[in-house]
Amino acid sequence: MPDELAGKVAIVTGGSSGIGLGAAGRMVAEGATVVIADINQARGEKAAETLGGSAVFKLTDVAQADQVAALVDFTMDRFGALHVMFNNAGISGARKVLVEEDFADFHEVLGVNLLGVFAGTAYAAKAMARGGGGSVINNASIGGVQPTPSQWAYNSSKAAVIHFTKSAAIPLGASGVRVNCIAPGNVETEILGNTIGAGLPDDEKAEMMEKVRAFLLARQPIKLQGKPDDVAEVVLFLGTDRSRYITGTVIPVDGGQLAGNPSASADFAGLRKREG
Repeated sequence: MPDELAGKVAIVTGGSSGIGLGAAGRMVAEGATVVIADINQARGEKAAETLGGSAVFKLTDVAQADQVAALVDFTMDRFGALHVMFNNAGISGARKVLVEEDFADFHEVLGVNLLGVFAGTAYAAKAMARGGGGSVINNASIGGVQPTPSQWAYNSSKAAVIHFTKSAAIPLGASGVRVNCIAPGNVETEILGNTIGAGLPDDEKAEMMEKVRAFLLARQPIKLQGKPDDVAEVVLFLGTDRSRYITGTVIPVDGGQLAGNPSASADFAGLRKREG
């Protein structure tokens, strides 16, 4: 179904790279006008230029609610409408031992990952309601469902995004605004490499990422490395009328990782066979 977003206006926060850029490009391909919001001006302007005349850039720090409000105002003033809001911007934060935490990182992570989503949803929903409705899509993570060691601030922020999405969907439905959430898993982006390989030379970082890929793929029923385009397809679905009857839900995009570890199932099956 081509041009599913023809005539629609979307905002993508954290849209200059990774999942955000993939989603922005997918929406532009389907006819949307997209406002790319990011704290990296050079990269954001380049992304908008790459996507052509259907994309513009707005410098925005989502951890500052007034800047999110200004982002929505900019979009409404320039294009007269807002139909899709993808609250994608997020940071992973430092990997720390909880008992050694000074909480500076906690505040930074919660500011971007949670306050940014709160503000993006609130201001976008208000604008969308004036136009008869729209779709808000929040980017969480499977880490918000299945925690991992040393990322307690990140995991907590993403769990909160999931619960906030469900909470916001209830009152906003009456105004025609749908609020849904995606939970990506093993999706390789620049941020992932920089986080895991922080401080390592490029060759050691590349070697580390090979080990990470093998480790994560072993935990997935689908042996396929996730890409930003895989997430973009789900974002597109949630932004179109194909999902008009869906709100307050969370869609994992994780190759089945949340469903269960296939190696654990294989071990159990082998144990039963040996016992028999």
